[in-house]
Amino acid sequence: MSDTASPVLDMHAIVGSHDVLFITLDTLRFDAAQRCFDEGRLPTLSRHLPAGGWERRHTPATFTYAAHQAFFAGFLPTPARPGPHPRLFALAFAGSETIDANTFVFPDHADIVDGFAAQGYHTLCIGGVGFFNRANPLGRALPGLFAEAHWRPAFGVTAHDSTDAQVALACGRLTADDLRDRRCFTFINVSALHQPNLHYLPGATEDGLDSHCAALAYVDRALTPLLEAARRRAPTFVVVCSDHGTAYGEDGYRGHRLAHDVVMHVPYAHFLLAP
Repeated sequence: MSDTASPVLDMHAIVGSHDVLFITLDTLRFDAAQRCFDEGRLPTLSRHLPAGGWERRHTPATFTYAAHQAFFAGFLPTPARPGPHPRLFALAFAGSETIDANTFVFPDHADIVDGFAAQGYHTLCIGGVGFFNRANPLGRALPGLFAEAHWRPAFGVTAHDSTDAQVALACGRLTADDLRDRRCFTFINVSALHQPNLHYLPGATEDGLDSHCAALAYVDRALTPLLEAARRRAPTFVVVCSDHGTAYGEDGYRGHRLAHDVVMHVPYAHFLLAP
């Protein structure tokens, strides 16, 4: 297991002066992410990760909807080691014990998306898995936090080039004239790691850890133009993490929405992109 720790940054020096790019690699297990790093299969993301690879963290929830509700309340995955662990962003509420001098607190807001909007940011959501499918009321709940939100079948779990499609839209919006003079808070939920992912591994007949890793290698390649577009556009603070892992038969379990270690342990990184 990696004992990598993400760098401590003063969020007061970030909010307002930097774009913020928040990427969730939906369903990505920590062990798969670290294995791909160790095997040199992540040339794009590895440029921005510490020398030891991903930081191992505990997710606040075991499935997408609950995890993202926590994320948008300022509760990102927690380092998998004894704390306390101050948070990057927080909302003001009595009794919080994870706010320190580096935490940016959004006063009088129920979620950090609205908090960024109040700081002058354009908030953009590019959904992936079904909880971002705006065809139904439940699927509109999370995207409804944003000023601009997109979902289409080409972004979903059954599309073999979903990350390419998501990145193309993100790059188009981040370089658009109407956003030229705005700071942006961009959120992307990458769906490619979620089952089904066997199509990323030639010859695979079912989903498994190997196809999960193959999906991450595809995602790494697809993210290259997004990170480059963000870097060219403005100084950018990037958070990349998983919302939860998934089981492929460990101890008889399959899937997620269960509290097995392979579900609870997720990869995490944050870093700066300079123009």
